[in-house]
Amino acid sequence: MKNLFTPVRRGYAPALWALVYGVLGVAWALGTPGYPWGADDPDPDGALSVLAGTTPAFGWWIAAFSLITAATALALTRNGGHRAPLVPAWSIAALLVLVIPDSRLLMGVAYTPLLLIAPLFGWDFDGTTLADAWPWPVLNQLVCVLGGLLLAAAATAYGRDRRRGTWFTPERGRVAVHVAVAVPLVYCATRWAWALGIPLGVSEEFLAEGDDALWLAGAYLATFGAFGGVLTLGLTQRWGEVFPRWIPGLRGKRVPPLLAVVPAGFVSIIVTVAGFTYLRFAIAGRFTAAEWGAWLPECFWPVWGAALATAAISYHQRRKHPAPHAVASAPTST
Repeated sequence: MKNLFTPVRRGYAPALWALVYGVLGVAWALGTPGYPWGADDPDPDGALSVLAGTTPAFGWWIAAFSLITAATALALTRNGGHRAPLVPAWSIAALLVLVIPDSRLLMGVAYTPLLLIAPLFGWDFDGTTLADAWPWPVLNQLVCVLGGLLLAAAATAYGRDRRRGTWFTPERGRVAVHVAVAVPLVYCATRWAWALGIPLGVSEEFLAEGDDALWLAGAYLATFGAFGGVLTLGLTQRWGEVFPRWIPGLRGKRVPPLLAVVPAGFVSIIVTVAGFTYLRFAIAGRFTAAEWGAWLPECFWPVWGAALATAAISYHQRRKHPAPHAVASAPTST
């Protein structure tokens, strides 16, 4: 059973994903409901998605793109040793992971914990539910991210034996952690200030247009981001490799690397995507310099995402290939 998941065969998973999604594209083009962009997308601005202006007829292009994706994925199942499939594979993966989604993916992830505990405290956010945070167009973004990650995993496995060394050293990982912690703090500072009635980076008129609930929601998001920054520190700290003593049942045991890498990798994707959304709006001139606090911090989120991804990969490399002295001195769990 193990050899079904060899690096060579990992290309079959993204190929299957592409074929299924291609069938969906044909179905939408033929009139099947559920096209996730255009008029049926509940995007209040109609501009968050790069595909906002398309119609279901675009499904034919989706089908063609899916065929190309499937062919690329199948090329990664060969043992030929050629690097040619890697360029289209990484290009398609980047398109699916970083371009197709928009900032609503981050909003859905951030607000889900709050919406889950809201009924316990009797909170009512104007009737907002999980279904509102995760409509089908946003869930479809998760589907696209999944396809891109499957293709990226296949490309990584295909190219692994063709690489020598790694760029993701422990030293670069430590620098990346510092960047990943520092960048979101500017955003956090503005949202905390607004919740306290301080117009940091905005005018007093801007602050007066919102209500307390809106600014408290912003403060919640800021706290969510700051808490993520604290967890990011674990990628270079001992407690990121061995559970601290104050955690009952786990104290002294090793932290599974994927327990840190998977959440960090996913967060790096969604913050980068959200940052790209703000950058597109900034380039289009939709913001004003006087209200920089409302948009400029978010434009640096791609830096945050890249740093977090670098830190996560460096952490994974270090855990996968620990230094000899680290192995010798590592504590054993009982």
